Amino acid sequence: MDIQLKRGMLDVCVLAAIRGEPSYGYKIIKDMKPYVELSESTLYTILKRLEQGGLMTVESREHDGRLRKYYFITDKGRDRVAAFVAEWQEMIRIYRFVAGEEDFCEKA
Repeated sequence: MDIQLKRGMLDVCVLAAIRGEPSYGYKIIKDMKPYVELSESTLYTILKRLEQGGLMTVESREHDGRLRKYYFITDKGRDRVAAFVAEWQEMIRIYRFVAGEEDFCEKA
């Protein structure tokens, strides 16, 4: 898979993992595991990029006597997830044509 395409997908997967409620690193990895396996180093690189892009924010909270970073999706992050879904709906339609599952000309 193209590395830029995969990078964009991983970014959106992380955003999707935190869209329901704020989460922390270990839980994000655990929640994503059935869909995509991420190393901690990859996740934290993605989290930093998403924060720098304004797609999520970070807040430190105390948990069991120590600080834990929680990640919150922003409106910009929600918009990115929605745009990704719309883009991929179109890609799925094209895939179905290429795979012979539907007549592209009739659906356009």
